[in-house]
Amino acid sequence: MLKVENLKVAYGQAVVLHGVSLTIKDGEAIAVLGANGAGKSTLIKALMGWIRPAEGRIEFEGEDITLLPPWERAARGLAVVPEGRRVFPDLSVEENLRLGAYLEPNPVKFRERLSFVFSLFPILAERRHQKAGTLSGGEQQMLAIGRAVIREPRLLLVDEASMGLSPIVVEMVFKALSKLHRGGVSLLLVEQNAHEALKIVQRGYVLENGRIVLEGTAEELRLNPKVQAAYLGGV
Repeated sequence: MLKVENLKVAYGQAVVLHGVSLTIKDGEAIAVLGANGAGKSTLIKALMGWIRPAEGRIEFEGEDITLLPPWERAARGLAVVPEGRRVFPDLSVEENLRLGAYLEPNPVKFRERLSFVFSLFPILAERRHQKAGTLSGGEQQMLAIGRAVIREPRLLLVDEASMGLSPIVVEMVFKALSKLHRGGVSLLLVEQNAHEALKIVQRGYVLENGRIVLEGTAEELRLNPKVQAAYLGGV
């Protein structure tokens, strides 16, 4: 589904990604693990077209999308849950979701998808007329996920889903992501929370200083001493 080859991204003279390569198969969930500053969010930005790589190639379902603008990538089935949630604070929950569904012209289909999001996160149904800026951090993360999935993406990119959330909310968010994956959505999770990410993905990569230094199945990464020491608390 997604093929990234030798991706190099720089901000001015500072190179952030050094020849990153990875793949995602249709229906697969993968994780990109790494500490702050490893380049994970830069990878997401490059995949969505928010920044242009200096070198490399990005293919989505066999098509070269390296130079496509973000809105054309979205139209092809890519969606993102950005780091920090970035909801529209002065708009209601439902208005935020409507903005996520701007590519869906059929009102019947929109209502079906809205019901799906509310089934995924029932608290959003209760808050549907509430301004997004008044929601808790966990509720805003749920809204950000709902806004991304309301138009049935083929591939969902999730940037630090667990950041700043309580353990209970983290569990709820990852359960929802797992349900989306079981429903056929391919996932790319960039995460520091390796415990939760490795529960729901099939494979993973470890990104350090802009380079892929390790890859393997979720179980292989979970048992790897380096991953255990750096991301799993040494257990």
